[in-house]
Amino acid sequence: MARTGRRPGNQDTREAILEAARKAFAERGYDGASIRAIATSAGVDPALVHHYFGSKDQLFLATVHAPINPEEILPKVFEPGIEGIGERIVRTFLTVWDSPAGSTAAALIRSAVQHDWSARMLREFLVSQILRRAQRELDIDPAEAPTRASLVATQMAGLAMIRYIVKIEPMASMPAEDVIRHIGPTIQRYLEGPLD
Repeated sequence: MARTGRRPGNQDTREAILEAARKAFAERGYDGASIRAIATSAGVDPALVHHYFGSKDQLFLATVHAPINPEEILPKVFEPGIEGIGERIVRTFLTVWDSPAGSTAAALIRSAVQHDWSARMLREFLVSQILRRAQRELDIDPAEAPTRASLVATQMAGLAMIRYIVKIEPMASMPAEDVIRHIGPTIQRYLEGPLD
C-alpha cells in the first residue's frame, strides 16, 4: 500500500500531485478522476491535495495551466441572461486574449494542435469548466446544448486561430468593437436561433 502523509519538500509534493492529476485527468477525464485517486497516485493524503489546490476544479485548472478561472469570469457573462450573450461572450474572449493570459491561451491552442494529450486536456477544460456551465446558466434545452455549444466553440476557436495564432488581416488588427459587432450576432444565433 502506498504511504500517505506529507512528502518531504513542499514543491516536490505539489509537483507530485500535479503529475498524478495530469495522468488521471488525461486517462479518465475530469468526471472520472477523483481527488482520492490522485492523492493515492501521488502518495499523499487527500487532505494535502485540498491544502495545495482547494478543490478539484482548482487542481484541474492548475494541471492544464488554464489562463483564466471560469468561476471568476463566467458569472459576468451568463448572469444577465440570454439577451446580448453573443456580444458578452466575444467581448470577454477578446479581453482574455488581449491580456497577459492571452499568451498562455495561445500556448494551449498550439500545444493542443500538436499533441494528443494537450488536445484531450483542452477538451476536458472546455467541456467541464465552460460548456456545461453555459448550458446550466443559460437554461438551454439539454437535447440541443451539445450542438449549440459546439457551434459556439467552432466560432471562438476560429477567432483565436485567425486573430491571435495565424494573425490574418484585417481580423488580426481589427478594433475589438468591430470584432464584437461582426461575430456577436453569430454567437447569439448559435445559442438561441433555430437549429434547422
